[in-house]
Amino acid sequence: MVNTDNAIFISEKAKERIAQIMKEEGYDKDPSYFIRVSVVGGGCSGLSYKLDFDNVSKPMDQVFDNEGVKVVTDLKSFLYLVNTTLEFSEGLNGKGFYFNNPNATRTCGCGESFAV
Repeated sequence: MVNTDNAIFISEKAKERIAQIMKEEGYDKDPSYFIRVSVVGGGCSGLSYKLDFDNVSKPMDQVFDNEGVKVVTDLKSFLYLVNTTLEFSEGLNGKGFYFNNPNATRTCGCGESFAV
């Protein structure tokens, strides 16, 4: 089932970078692969983001289709990720993926961990 109300979104730059990585890794040849986003304990602010490619869905997964990019998260992580946008930056402050999370009350300087 695909959720459309509260969701996890992906910016255009992040979609482009994901497509590039999927092609480099050969995942683009298998349509069962998707982006798995999760929240795990750790980091200097208490919670950290985890981003992987996966092709195995679990029973309680929340599934989102963001203009052709399939994003999956477990239910517990989704509670922290509602209406979050995955972004990609090529700026001077660092190149890479980061999350624009409206639920985070504070984040660390590196942007990899947060607290709610």
